[in-house]
Amino acid sequence: MVPAFIVWSVMAAAVIGLALYRKFVAYYREDDLIHVGPGEEKLISQQVEVTKTLDKVDRFGEILTIITVVSGIILAVIYLYGVYQEGQKLAG
Repeated sequence: MVPAFIVWSVMAAAVIGLALYRKFVAYYREDDLIHVGPGEEKLISQQVEVTKTLDKVDRFGEILTIITVVSGIILAVIYLYGVYQEGQKLAG
């Protein structure tokens, strides 16, 4: 049970790290203005690149979050079932 909990903890830390990474990318590199004027071609390509990066991080983050939550629920159920079984042994 301990190795499974360690793996789950690493996954939870990865979700938190990914959320922080996304926040920093959005805060420092994302531009909320729409650049369509002449001479702003470089800014447009940078906006597209940042958007693609954020989309990848969001997709991976969603998948990792779902896996982490589901595996956490499974671990909790297994743990509670084990505690229940031990209680049954002691009572019976």
